[in-house]
Amino acid sequence: MRFSNYLLLFLFSITILSCSKDISKETIIKEKNLNLQVLEAYKEGKEALDAGDVFLAAKKFNEAEMLFPQSEWAPKSALMAAYSYYLDDYLDDSIAELERFIRIYPFDKNLDYAFYLLANCYYEKIVDEKKDLQSIIDASKTFKVLITNYPNTEYALDAEFKLDLINDILAAKEMYVGRYYFDKKKWIPAINRFNLVIENYDTTIYTEEALHRLVEIHYIIGLKDEAKKYAKLLGYNYKSSEWYERTYSVFNEEYKIKKKQIKKEKSFFNKIKSLF
Repeated sequence: MRFSNYLLLFLFSITILSCSKDISKETIIKEKNLNLQVLEAYKEGKEALDAGDVFLAAKKFNEAEMLFPQSEWAPKSALMAAYSYYLDDYLDDSIAELERFIRIYPFDKNLDYAFYLLANCYYEKIVDEKKDLQSIIDASKTFKVLITNYPNTEYALDAEFKLDLINDILAAKEMYVGRYYFDKKKWIPAINRFNLVIENYDTTIYTEEALHRLVEIHYIIGLKDEAKKYAKLLGYNYKSSEWYERTYSVFNEEYKIKKKQIKKEKSFFNKIKSLF
């Protein structure tokens, strides 16, 4: 009886082993077939992209990803789908694909490129700084992520350049509003706007004017010590600029008079010169 039990156990073990071998063989065959299907779909996507059909390309790349999500071709396909949309300015579709890529493949070796492409999508959506503020904010945030997390890449270099341009746009917007308040003699909101430029966008071309405007406002409202503080800051950093010259004239009435006299003399001299 015991011998028959051992025999049954032995036969059962052999059956299980043979079944597991068959299953593993079937799995390997399926994986090979899937890989071939993925490569075929990827190839079709590439051909469609080369032919200029971005929608078919994106569809084929998405198909390649979905066929075998565990394969090394899945993240490549997802990224190529985003790139296909980007090439033909379907920026919202590209953004959706890239955000999904970053969420699903957070450790992929091409993550730096995904962030770079995403930042450029936001950047290229900027048409008017007054209307596209969200795109400006999103582009700025994504470029900063790229610079912080991937500082030694070629993408970071371009990100720094474009971030400077974005800061110029944001600073220009603050200056526009600040000038409006200045003209309306609304001194406190004007001061707030010009201070924002100095604090947040001090590397832009608008810093000099913002400092000068702060000098003017504080001088007008009688806070001459504050006005001098900003004048010193302007002089220390931008002594050769026209805005420092204007600031100097705020404190020196004689300088204003002399400047007007020089202009009149030049105008008179030019009139005489034109007679000869």
